[in-house]
Amino acid sequence: MFEGTTIIAVKIGNRVAVAGDGQVTFGNSTIIKHGARKVRRLYNGKVVVGFAGAVADSLALCEKFEAKLETYQGNLQRAAVELAKDWRTDRVLRKLEALMVAAGSESLLMISGTGEVIEPDDGIAAVGSGAPYAMAAAKALRRNSDLGPGKIVAEAIKIAAEICIYTNDSILVEEV
Repeated sequence: MFEGTTIIAVKIGNRVAVAGDGQVTFGNSTIIKHGARKVRRLYNGKVVVGFAGAVADSLALCEKFEAKLETYQGNLQRAAVELAKDWRTDRVLRKLEALMVAAGSESLLMISGTGEVIEPDDGIAAVGSGAPYAMAAAKALRRNSDLGPGKIVAEAIKIAAEICIYTNDSILVEEV
């Protein structure tokens, strides 16, 4: 598990939102940044990614993923599978410590360095230290409200921030 961040994504129909908190920690006791951007738009704004883990590793993966999206003309699933394949087999990439959530209007995926590309059954995905809290909140909000994906992910991060010491309420939400 990666400490220092929470990323949550919710897909309802062809609408999807990804949110991340802004906290960056150093070790297990020091907050060094409050407003980091851990959610980014890629491929002409059609894909949104959120990442947890080492900052430099996450940014490197983001660049690699964007290149895969270009190569496969925005095909999110194909780009994710190819990234996971490279991530697992490349000697340098496999040392990267990060997890990624990638979302577009067609799909929502979690991607890991172990070669996993997972599409959640319920359209909710979360990574990072606050992931269990944000996911529980998002599931409850989705089942018991008529809120849209953007509002659900924002509220889920707020709830996680009340529980997880590695999550703050400086929230960035991107919707597709």
